[in-house]
Amino acid sequence: MDGLIALAEQRLLRPGGLAAGDLERVFAQLMGPSIDAADLYFQHSRSESWVLEDGIVKEGHHSIEQGVGVRAIAGERTGFAYSDEIVLPQLVEAARAARAIAHGGNGAGRPLALRGARALYPPVDPVESLDNAAKIALLREIDAYCRALDPRVAQVVVSLAAALDTVLVAASDGHLAADVRPLVRFNVQVIVEQNGRREQAHVGGGGRFDYRELLANGKPQAWAREAVRQALVNLEAVDAPAGTMTVVLGPGWPGVLLHEAIGHGLEGDFNRKGTSAFAGRMGQRVASDLVTVVDDGTLPGRRGSLSVDDEGTPTECTTLIENGVLAGYMQDTMNARLMGMKPTGNGRRESFAHLPMPRMTNTYMRAGASDPEEIVRSVKRGLYAVNFGGGQVDITNGKFVFSASEAYLIEDGKVTRPVKGATLIGSGPDVLTRVSMVGNDLKLDEGVGVCGKDGQSVPVGVGQPTLRVDGMTVGGTAA
Repeated sequence: MDGLIALAEQRLLRPGGLAAGDLERVFAQLMGPSIDAADLYFQHSRSESWVLEDGIVKEGHHSIEQGVGVRAIAGERTGFAYSDEIVLPQLVEAARAARAIAHGGNGAGRPLALRGARALYPPVDPVESLDNAAKIALLREIDAYCRALDPRVAQVVVSLAAALDTVLVAASDGHLAADVRPLVRFNVQVIVEQNGRREQAHVGGGGRFDYRELLANGKPQAWAREAVRQALVNLEAVDAPAGTMTVVLGPGWPGVLLHEAIGHGLEGDFNRKGTSAFAGRMGQRVASDLVTVVDDGTLPGRRGSLSVDDEGTPTECTTLIENGVLAGYMQDTMNARLMGMKPTGNGRRESFAHLPMPRMTNTYMRAGASDPEEIVRSVKRGLYAVNFGGGQVDITNGKFVFSASEAYLIEDGKVTRPVKGATLIGSGPDVLTRVSMVGNDLKLDEGVGVCGKDGQSVPVGVGQPTLRVDGMTVGGTAA
């Protein structure tokens, strides 16, 4: 961590003639009798993206952004200002503005001291881990590879993206924390055509490492094969039936339904304000006793992981639901203080120009005892949903609508025909009580998740084992 602090100071403070000692002068402008807490969030972000469509490079984007966000908190009121210039005059001006919004005062924060945390990923620059010619050559290779897999492949879009964020967080309680966060992502989208019918699929992966690890061991080719396979399956799909039926959810990415349907409802701000379906239910049974759900920001190299959150709090594995009982909420520092709880390392923000709020990291359901094949065999008639596209959720009641991008009928205990147009409709809290079997095959997603909340986007992870859910409403297209 000492090395990360030094690196962050070198990238963020020294170019503007600042040192850690200058930050105490800024806190003198921020703090006062009416201010409960304050912090400074410095960020330097470098990112790039490449997109190849039908063999042509359609996009090659590179950007560098830096700045500082200044926050003062008084009760439930927050003052916030930011600047893209990291120099002392702008810092002091932003501090005065934030204090004025949150209520004025005079005073100072505590002397700054290093807050230690374990490093979950290497401080490498993924943008520099592969030269531009090699990046473009890879995209063209995967484009040709997809087309060679099947003559029905009509269109291919391949993309590659990387970012390196360096952050430094100074808090009025005296804590100083830093993090250097690499992030890479690969995606391939395939459109197939047969007899005038067109279907598509997109697959990818990523995490907090460099390009060389992302592209090692034939992973891009494996993702390309999977995209073509999914698209070809959808060419054969029949209209999905509608009605109330047993639904088996596959492992891994289907955890996005868990993320949306109940994950947001377990974030501290919604529960403090009483707008979540889970507000005031701590210690109560909210799910089948087979269900245990955690949010874990400590998984090495995962897309949703953080060594420290965007308030400098070390991340942790937070149990949200344990054996069906509501056990915890995800908290940032402000909501934790107002609710009389402890922060859980879930304070996240899109950038220095945004306020932090409670957000998920890697949210997943723990494995159960059932064999996945046994779960399928137990279903007389139902739906097997393997992958999901988009969806909508109402946080206040947990009601959701999700579209399945790959799904099959289950008939007499066997997976049979693929279906198209299947949507899952229900309420997150209600669905959790209908879980009757949980598989022993926990799987996390490949590393492509993005979560939106209040106009901010952050990278996240999801996961789950195979699940059987009884009496679920399925919307279909079959007459």
